[in-house]
This record gives sequence, C-alpha cells and structure tokens, in this order.
Amino acid sequence: MKIKKILVANRGEIALRVLKTAREMGISVVTVYAEDDKTLPHALYSDESYSLGSGTLADTYLNKSKLIEVAKKSGADAVHPGYGFLSENEEFARLVEKNGIIFIGPTPESIILMGDKIGSKKALEKINIPLTPGYHGDDQSDETLVKEAKKIGYPVLIKASAGGGGKGMRIVHQDSELLESIRGAKSEGLKFFSNDKVLIEKYVLNPRHIEVQLMSDTHGHHLHFFERECSIQRRYQKVVEETPAPNLSQELRLKICETAVQIAKGINYRGAGTVEFIMAQDGSYYFMEMNTRLQVEHPVTEMVTGHDLVRYQIMVAQGDKILVKQEEIKQKGHAIECRIYAEDPDNNFMPTIGKIERIGIPTLRDVRLDCGFLDGTEVGVNYDPMIAKLIVWGEERTTAISKTIQSLDEVLFLGVKTNRDYLKRILGHKEFIAGKTHTHFIPDYKNDLEPSTISDDEIAALIAAFSLAEGSTIKVSAIAAMKNPWTVLTGFRN
Repeated sequence: MKIKKILVANRGEIALRVLKTAREMGISVVTVYAEDDKTLPHALYSDESYSLGSGTLADTYLNKSKLIEVAKKSGADAVHPGYGFLSENEEFARLVEKNGIIFIGPTPESIILMGDKIGSKKALEKINIPLTPGYHGDDQSDETLVKEAKKIGYPVLIKASAGGGGKGMRIVHQDSELLESIRGAKSEGLKFFSNDKVLIEKYVLNPRHIEVQLMSDTHGHHLHFFERECSIQRRYQKVVEETPAPNLSQELRLKICETAVQIAKGINYRGAGTVEFIMAQDGSYYFMEMNTRLQVEHPVTEMVTGHDLVRYQIMVAQGDKILVKQEEIKQKGHAIECRIYAEDPDNNFMPTIGKIERIGIPTLRDVRLDCGFLDGTEVGVNYDPMIAKLIVWGEERTTAISKTIQSLDEVLFLGVKTNRDYLKRILGHKEFIAGKTHTHFIPDYKNDLEPSTISDDEIAALIAAFSLAEGSTIKVSAIAAMKNPWTVLTGFRN
C-alpha cells in the first residue's frame, strides 16, 4: 500500500524534517500543535495542522487518543512519530495499527524487546553479541544485587532496565555507596518508567560511545549506514556527534557495523534503528542499547552517505524493498552535528527563555541548520531546550571542524542565550581536534571549557588602542563586543 498522507506525531525540527522528505515523495503531511506552538513553522507549513489544545504534554503531544482522532479526521494513512515523545511507545504503535493506520517505525514487539535493557541483553546473549560484563538476572533482591556487584568488581554501573537519558543510573566506586545506589536507581526507574528492575555492568573507564545506523525492510534486507561518534556528552545527553568516528581503524569500524547488522537480523528488525556500543580504550566494544527510532543525529549519516533515511523509513513502512546493496553504501567526507540549546553554559547550564528576535542563516556550502523556530517566536520551558541542530560536511575532519566553528558564529539566536560559544570551545579544544574523545570529555576538561576572561591590563590596553584608532573614547562594554558583538546589543539577550 502506497502511503498518501502522513500524520507527524511530533513538533519542531523533526516534524519539518519528515515534512521535507514526504513532500519530495508526493505525500501530504498533517501536523499537530499545542496551543503554545501555534506560531511555529511545523504548525504553519504543513498541508493540514490540528490543535491539540493546551495543558501538559500528557494533554497534548503524549495524548494517544487525540493523535489517533486527528489521524482519522484528517484521513492520514500513516503516522511518523519522529524521535522522543511516543516514538518508542509500543502501546501507541499498537493503537496506530489497531486503527488501520501504518506506523512508520519498528514492530511493537521490537520496541518492547529493545526498550528493556535486561530483556534485550538476554536476547542478544543467544546470538553471541558482545555484552559488558555484568548481571541482568531476574533476582532483584538487595542481597543478590550487592553480591553480583562485588563479584563484578568496582567501579560498577547500576542502570534501570527501562531507563534512558541518564535517569535511573548510578556509578558506584566502593561498598559504602552500593546499597544506596541500587535503591536510588530502582526508585528512579519506578518513578520515570514504572519499572524498578535494574542491571549491573562493569563500568568502563573513559569509554567512547559509538553507534551504528541501521535500516531493515520487510523483505529480509538489513543494512548499516556506518557509525557515528557520540562521545561528547553532558549528563548522559549528547552534545556533539560526528561521522566517521575519528581514530578508528577501518577493520574495527566494519566489525562494529557488522555486529549491529547481526543484531537486526537476530531480532528480525523493521525500519530505522540505532545500536549503541560502549568502546574501551583498547578497542574492545560492548552492546549498550538499541534505539528503535530515528536518532536526533541522523543528519550526519545522511551527509556522508548521501542516503535519505526518512525516505527509507517511509518505503519500509509501505512494504517496499530497499534496493540499495550494502557494498554500495559508502562514507564520503566528514560530518559534524552540534546541538544548539537554549541554555547558559556559563551559569550552570540554566535553561533560558524569551523571544527569538532573529535567527542567523549559515552561508558556507554543505551546511544546514535544522530549526523548529522562526524570527519572533518564543522559547518556553515546556519542552526540551534543544532549539536547533547545526550540521556541517567537509571533505575531511579538520575542514568540517573549521566550517562548524565559523557557522556557529553565523547561526545566532538574537534574544535568547544559547550554548553556541560553548560548542566552539569544545570544537576548538586540542584533544577534540586530535580526535581523543570519550564520554568524560566535558567533565575532564571543565576548566578548559570555561569562557576566557580579559584582565584589567588587557582591557586598558584595548581601550587605549581603540581610542587612538578612532580618536574617541569608548565604553568598557565594547570590549566584550570585540569577543562577541551579539551579546551586547541593546534590548537583546543572547
């Protein structure tokens, strides 16, 4: 069955991303919006758009019955969940299919299996996938968990089985922390995911986070689109992603990718998915989890392979074969994605709000800004603070880094403070440039990533030089403008 109309059950830049490919395929797009989003582009630019009303997320974007109602009312024959929200909710996937609508995503069974960290590990043990040494058994008593943690040896990682985004996760370095950490992880798992089961893993020191993009159709074809390096993280949330992963041999790269394909085959997967691995400094790697959806960072893969992953998602959902062969998928050049957040890194990463007076446009070639906002729209506190993604391609990594730093200067968000300067500090750090990244990069180089300060003597010298050059005096605040003119525009916050 060819899909004719898609309801995007999401908001912001991912809704616009799906809209773009769907239109190229001649497919109509329906979007939904909460009332506080009614002026955002995803609500304005689709073929049809329906209000979900006001209230909490549970009343709007997470309201399954409202979304089904809109799908039926609009005549949508498919639903694309985007990422986040209900994208990995098996109940929603079942509800969509129960109502005779195509769910553009994996089967509910795959969502359940890979969403359970314990269940997925048990399944993958049977097909000999490398797993981090640890315990993921059914006995969840304190006594057993304490015994198993000590057997593994410190440091260990306690993880909520149904967890994600760092919730329900504890690193334990000694006996005195163990029992409290187990109970804390269980409590968070129950609170956020209605599941208090935990697993225990050996904690790998200074690991890399390597993930593999997969796509599987319903005709037995399972393909990888190579790997992404996602090690630059803050509090378990990715900040910068890139592909190809630096300092990775081609032999190891292909081995990791083939392991991911083995997983897709082993669970008879359908659609887009990402297998995430933790890699030790010696090159050994272990399965961490599988995300049964499109990832935020999928554009870097599209940049280096030239393949439209959303197009493939839609094709798979309507029963088409993916005709491309594995050997035809190549990596060309290097791509970097930076997540632009409405937050103040220099004030403990506090979220920021306000009206975006103007959004800067990147001018370099092979640079794109995926953004769900327009000039004059408001950034509030009801949603994730990520407001845009900057994606840059270069012929090689050093060029991609340079272009990204230049483009971060261009994509200003006048009126709202963002993390653009912080991202530039990360990309300009000598260890990042050398490709020596790991998941503790940000905390380890915390001091290096602080904003540079100008001494009183330097300020005096700059004022004198400026005054002599211009023949006039200037305010000290202008010195700050020399570093970043957008931070001192009257009436604006950046």
